[in-house]
Amino acid sequence: MGIVAGLDSSPDFTRIVVCDSDTGAVLRQGYAPHPLESPEGGGRPADVDPQAWLLSLGEAAGGGLLEGVQAIGVSAQANSVVPLDTQGNTVRPAMVGGDKRSQVAAADLIDALGGREAWAQAVGSVPQTGQPVTKLRWLARTEPEAAARTAVLLQAHDWLVWQLLGRPARRTTDRGGASGTGYWSAATGGYRPDLVELALGHQAMLPEVIGAADAAGTTPEGLLISAGTGETQAAAFGLGIGLGDAVVSLGASGSVMAVHPEALVDQYGMITSLADATGMHLPVVTTLNAVRALRGTAELLGVPDLESLSELAMKSTPGSHGLVLLPYLEGERTPNLPHTAGTLAGLRRESMRPEHLARAAFEGMLCGLADALDVLRGRGVDVRRVFLLGAAAELPAVQAAAPALFGTQVVVPQPADYAAIGSARQAAWALGVSQGTLDPRTPPVWQGAVAQVLEPGEELAVGQAVRQQYVSVREQTHPGAL
Repeated sequence: MGIVAGLDSSPDFTRIVVCDSDTGAVLRQGYAPHPLESPEGGGRPADVDPQAWLLSLGEAAGGGLLEGVQAIGVSAQANSVVPLDTQGNTVRPAMVGGDKRSQVAAADLIDALGGREAWAQAVGSVPQTGQPVTKLRWLARTEPEAAARTAVLLQAHDWLVWQLLGRPARRTTDRGGASGTGYWSAATGGYRPDLVELALGHQAMLPEVIGAADAAGTTPEGLLISAGTGETQAAAFGLGIGLGDAVVSLGASGSVMAVHPEALVDQYGMITSLADATGMHLPVVTTLNAVRALRGTAELLGVPDLESLSELAMKSTPGSHGLVLLPYLEGERTPNLPHTAGTLAGLRRESMRPEHLARAAFEGMLCGLADALDVLRGRGVDVRRVFLLGAAAELPAVQAAAPALFGTQVVVPQPADYAAIGSARQAAWALGVSQGTLDPRTPPVWQGAVAQVLEPGEELAVGQAVRQQYVSVREQTHPGAL
């Protein structure tokens, strides 16, 4: 039995799992928050000293957690930029998260290349607030001296791998991480240095993109470090999803991603064409409104929490007595309606009851995500099973409605550190390949996530009628938006 570790450096903390390399069984785990200072007004900082990631890594790995470990995989938060000078020192703190400072920069870049379709053709995505290429444009416009000193561009997982290896001359990344930058194309498998120059004002060194099963290197102590990847790709790998699977994530906003054999180019920019951690592709469609629509409804109805809202919704029936909520409370990205507001339709005397509005909020959220699923299905992506992630996936009202509204089997995995597990699985793959026991084209087969499986069953026809009711209201309110 080999022992491997997976490390996930999220925006708030580091988690480490130590696993049996053959089965994936978690043997031990560690956790530590990042020592970050909250900005005035709370929230997450947009600028972070990367040393904070190393400090929490060291704390999470304390107490001999990594004893006997032969290989480590690293995943980290997406949309991060660590700008380095020619000596390998940080030019300024790392820029992280969905950084709203770069909204104008995103619009500038879209115009500079000739529109959304030009970007989609170039790199499979359209610049968004917080994306690395957009952060570079913001840096060039706002901190020109720091931009001029920037010689090397790394993301969080690239920088952590480089640090673990002792800062060697060779810097590496993987397809998954590179595909989120806005200057690497999943379709061609190559960088677009001209887009770095367009954003930053000059060229910069970019990390070498290595294969999914390749090792980034070995530490002087003989510890193998795998390629690493982004948090999204690591979580997908940890869940063990494959062709025919989609993952719907229920956060304040929502996202839908699926495994597909080729990169998708979407001229409307609704699909972001990411690469995964196996050599396949992960097209992603996001919505701005998911659980925030539930929280807003709970506040409006005066119920204390989402569990109570779910309980209330279960007193209604499918279709919410004709009430339809288009949950576009923050505008919307899918469909592309950035300046719109939510709509409540179908008000009749008999439908004006708290339980019907509660049910309409759940159905509206799930129908909005079903719209995102349909964007992928419309491009030939096969979806036979949907993995539902996030705390809201445990709510009875979500579980009762999701299979029939999505029109497919729904799998609700038990909460676990899937990004860290995916990183450990990548480490086991690289270790096996280095030892000649695994094929670089075939990752190790690990036990799947413990999960609840929900079928649409006899509710399918009713669910599709509810979905059609939602689509009709959307089309009447926003004709041709999708």
